[in-house]
Amino acid sequence: MLRSRGLIDPVSRRALHHERGAADMLKRTALLATVMMCVLVYAGVAVGQDNLQSYFNDTACKVKATADPSQKRAILGERLENMLKALNRVESSPLVSDEDRAGIDRYKAILQERQNELAGTGGYDRVPDGQLNAFSDFVVQDMEQAGRTITISVVVLLLIIIIVILLL
Repeated sequence: MLRSRGLIDPVSRRALHHERGAADMLKRTALLATVMMCVLVYAGVAVGQDNLQSYFNDTACKVKATADPSQKRAILGERLENMLKALNRVESSPLVSDEDRAGIDRYKAILQERQNELAGTGGYDRVPDGQLNAFSDFVVQDMEQAGRTITISVVVLLLIIIIVILLL
């Protein structure tokens, strides 16, 4: 009754003000945390895709810096194989959803095709020695295009990057 007339003692008034302030602060903190998580997820996807791209860009640079065709072929073969190993390890993880497994399978199929082209297996003609630099650029472009069309979660993308780094 005293509250309805505005006759609240100063101690109770401070307590009510403190409760409302704490509730408002909690709401603001929850909103800020949600916004931060969205930003970090978006940044994580961008960083993850950039790291995969830089892996293949680095491969192309190493191929172009090497004069010997057999070394170029070995670099390409090793890097494609390392990525396939990483994808296989991540795919077997219980953290990976069925949707992510489907994306990983599409990446693996593309990488296997590139390996077959490089070696001349699986019905493909072997990439001629004089075209290995162009082939390394093609692999980079192919992986960039795949990154735009194949969806993989941030967790899976980060797992792939970690395993690739460990394999290097």
